[in-house]
Amino acid sequence: MGLVTFNVPADAYARFMGRFSEPLGTLFAEQAQLRPDQRALDVGCGPGALTAQLVARLGASGVAAIDPSKSFVAAIRSRFPGVDVRHGTAEDLPFPDDAFDAALAQLVVHFMSAPVAGLREMGRVTRPGGVVMASVWDHAGDGSPLSTFWHAARDIDPQAVDESERAGSREGHLAELCAAAGLTDVQSGSLSVTVPFDSYEQWWAPYSLGVGPAGAYVAGLDHESRERLRARCTELLPPAPFELTARAWVVQARV
Repeated sequence: MGLVTFNVPADAYARFMGRFSEPLGTLFAEQAQLRPDQRALDVGCGPGALTAQLVARLGASGVAAIDPSKSFVAAIRSRFPGVDVRHGTAEDLPFPDDAFDAALAQLVVHFMSAPVAGLREMGRVTRPGGVVMASVWDHAGDGSPLSTFWHAARDIDPQAVDESERAGSREGHLAELCAAAGLTDVQSGSLSVTVPFDSYEQWWAPYSLGVGPAGAYVAGLDHESRERLRARCTELLPPAPFELTARAWVVQARV
């Protein structure tokens, strides 16, 4: 799977994935155990779910961020004026060697065009003994926020291509990628978040915003197919109001 870009407004991504990525960002940053005197890089920062947590812990001057989406970069610059935000990719980080105490990639590795190269670059810009962390939703094990959506899509269209084959989506794969990137002391685990929904519409509406592979899939359907998909999703979801729990695989390694 190649690079996926997110040429959508930052608020569209926030409505679509932010409801899950923001609480995950809190847990992810806590696990990194960063100190106020350290510097951290948010790789593939998106509109700032993890960036916000890093700024809260390190201050804006202790945080740098990078993303291939110009709209996300603009959103971060507006939201956190003191953060060093760059436009670019994980595979070619525009930072010097040993520039950070930690490099973190939340929900990004599976969208990298070359995941091993991206993780190797994260290691390059992290000082010796520093931390490289990454997380990816459990797309392969039905623990993703998108699992219900893709189940419904495949029920209607068996040829629908979901995200289960993407890098890091299966248990243990992030650790394999880190090892291939030359990182050491690799430790794997998972983090889970639970999100409440008051109605089916609250859950469904963000899928129409064109965000990521799921949004692109919906955008490619005609009206009748879209309504069939929506109805099937409703059948698979619990009665409203309901909660959904999502799990992300997490890896932590040393340089």
